Amino acid sequence: MPITPLLSSSFDRRRALAALGGLALAPLALDARAQAFRPGQPVKVLIGVPAGGTQDVLTRAIAQQVRETLGPLIIDNRAGAAGRIAAETVKTAAPDGHTLLLGTASMMTMFPSAYRSLSYDPIKDFVPIINAARFELALTVHKDVPANTLAEFIAWAKAQGDKLSFGSYGAGTPSHFLGEMLNRAAGLKMVHVPYRGSTPARQDLMGGTVPVYFDTVGGAQQMLSTGRAKVLATSGEKRSPLMPNLPCFVEAGYKDVVATAWFAYYAPLKTPQPVIDTLRAEFTRAVNAREVRQLLLQNGMYPVGDGSEALLKTMREDTARWAGIMKAVNFQATD
Repeated sequence: MPITPLLSSSFDRRRALAALGGLALAPLALDARAQAFRPGQPVKVLIGVPAGGTQDVLTRAIAQQVRETLGPLIIDNRAGAAGRIAAETVKTAAPDGHTLLLGTASMMTMFPSAYRSLSYDPIKDFVPIINAARFELALTVHKDVPANTLAEFIAWAKAQGDKLSFGSYGAGTPSHFLGEMLNRAAGLKMVHVPYRGSTPARQDLMGGTVPVYFDTVGGAQQMLSTGRAKVLATSGEKRSPLMPNLPCFVEAGYKDVVATAWFAYYAPLKTPQPVIDTLRAEFTRAVNAREVRQLLLQNGMYPVGDGSEALLKTMREDTARWAGIMKAVNFQATD
């Protein structure tokens, strides 16, 4: 009796090979699905300051744009330790794209030099997604300070010596070091008073408790509108488009008194590249939306949209610059 071949035709052989190929590719397909972003599940964004600030404004604006493609973005305000608690939490979170960090310039470029022992490495422990927005700062004074220009303020501040204090929204922040840079550049002796965030600092500035405060341009605009504060200069390399009638420190002859900051989003290390790509594409689309850009400008921020490589370059450059400034003013943060 003839034996029937197992593969009786070329067609059968092709079908068998295709089946074997499908079996071989199945694990790859499963792996690809495992590494893809899972839309619909909430994305938690940790913010290291109390609720109600500009970081919330930015994240809510992005959330409105991406809710149909990514799902809900939920803000988790983890205030404390100047944002370090939020960073530490995200560092150890599952790398699946559903727990993100809003990292500030302070947290990601200043703290490595400010703290002797930092529990996270901004470059090694996170994957950058997008640098979403940047902002400048402004010299803001109480309405009763006898100065209406930067030159008048410098003359008055020199006469006060070390009896004059200036507030910042936190030790080791751009707000703090802008004051220290002006001290060095103009020969002032203002004493630093750190606050835990911008809200209490603004309240004390408008109330007259602290006569000088280096705020964000957006915050300075808000205080100016109350009639209880004056704004004398901004901290960019050129005049701020948001306050074009004011000089910047560089324009006034203080070429090294420059401070800008930014807000960027990060995922934990080992987050799959397809997840990062999805998040970056959607966040970039959101930041470029007309209504988001308008909202940012209204709150004293400029849309950026830089991706991973550009953000890493900014981080390295800013880290080196702030390290030099901290060394020059002999600053070391305490826990």
